[in-house]
Amino acid sequence: MKKLIVALGVGLICFSCKNEVEIPVDYAVISGTITNKVEDFTLMPSDRSFKEIISIGEDGKFRDTLRLESGVYTLYSGKNVTKVYLEDGSDVVINADISNFSETLSFTGKGSEICNYLEAKVKKEKELKGEGNSYFTLEEAEFKTKANKIKTTLEKILSETEGISKDFVANEKTELNYAYLSSLDSYSKFHSYFAKKPDYIASASFLEELKNIDYFNQKDYMVSTSYKQMVKSYIMAQSQKKMKEDSISYDMASIKYVAAIKNDYIKNDILYSTAKMGITFTGDIQEYYKIFMDASTNEEYKKEITETFNKLKTVAPGQPSPKFVDYENYAGGTTSLDDLKGKYVYIDIWATWCGPCKAEIPFLQKVEKKYHGKNIEFVSISVDKKEDHNKWKTMVKEKELGGIQLFTGNDFNSKFIEDYFVMGIPKFILLDPSGNIVKSSAPRPSDSKLIDLFNQLEI
Repeated sequence: MKKLIVALGVGLICFSCKNEVEIPVDYAVISGTITNKVEDFTLMPSDRSFKEIISIGEDGKFRDTLRLESGVYTLYSGKNVTKVYLEDGSDVVINADISNFSETLSFTGKGSEICNYLEAKVKKEKELKGEGNSYFTLEEAEFKTKANKIKTTLEKILSETEGISKDFVANEKTELNYAYLSSLDSYSKFHSYFAKKPDYIASASFLEELKNIDYFNQKDYMVSTSYKQMVKSYIMAQSQKKMKEDSISYDMASIKYVAAIKNDYIKNDILYSTAKMGITFTGDIQEYYKIFMDASTNEEYKKEITETFNKLKTVAPGQPSPKFVDYENYAGGTTSLDDLKGKYVYIDIWATWCGPCKAEIPFLQKVEKKYHGKNIEFVSISVDKKEDHNKWKTMVKEKELGGIQLFTGNDFNSKFIEDYFVMGIPKFILLDPSGNIVKSSAPRPSDSKLIDLFNQLEI
């Protein structure tokens, strides 16, 4: 960090060089040298709310000044990943050889102590968990013993690391405790999957430590990533419960549940993260937007969601649909939306890598069969990347996908996809025979409401 000499006016005391005043700075600096560079670095916070590209020169050297909130960030280049802690005044030097990244990685400079702790933490946790997914195949007693050992071992590494502030130590102890509790919370799901026990549910005694968790503790929410994830998982479960009880869609159940949270900080944060994507999926954008605006007290978040809402009104029911032109057709040649006028068009936006998309395939095939020969076309548009073109063709063939199978050639960057503000898939769209929008977020094939909608339209 540069030191600045402060000179006072005539008649005031003049400082000598030995009395240099260190002026606080509002930025962090990371620099270093990367040998055998392949890609530039990307810096990303735990919530993935933004990405910062840090350019590495041809000589392997890099240096960047960053203005960001204090905290732990993920830094990666290709498949090489590490954690860095940055705060105002940090001046961290990172050196590594990409060809042997984990073994050559080193942190020095101001603020490097926490970075070195985080790297040691990751390595020790990986070592204790063992290879692959073996950790979650352990039976309850053995799993809890291992989870406890991971927690106490990491606490010991933390206590033995010098040069770390008391505040960081206190917050990290909170994180380690919630990481342990989170592992218990997620055990049922992962053990069921990896141990191949589809009906497995953890015993009450195993989950005893989760009984008294306060899911709306603002202090813990602000300092612990694991706690924040547990809160979001809890809210998801409560939203699913509300969806069934009230017979409403998940997006509406979720926004309504979050809107009722009493802690303003947690409510605002989760309302925003929920609405950013949820508003692009909801079947009732007007009601969804109203619930968000009535509940949120964060003006910045309200402004952003309002901007999205105003854009989404361009794809509201009754509006002319945005068009796609000359998308590659698996059956040969190309297809444009105008080629399909005169019939209802049910569009499925999907990708070969998308699990929820593939889960809808059997349901879509049943709907296609039921409405074969009716006044409707079923169109599936793949947003796979260009390099996955052959994967798309192979899956269409192997899964015997019906309807009109199209490939954008430009994944999510295709204009049609952007015009519909597609932020997640699968997404389903229904158009009328004139090419106007019936629903820009139509029910999924697995949802009985889709057939109800088709019946209303007398398709």
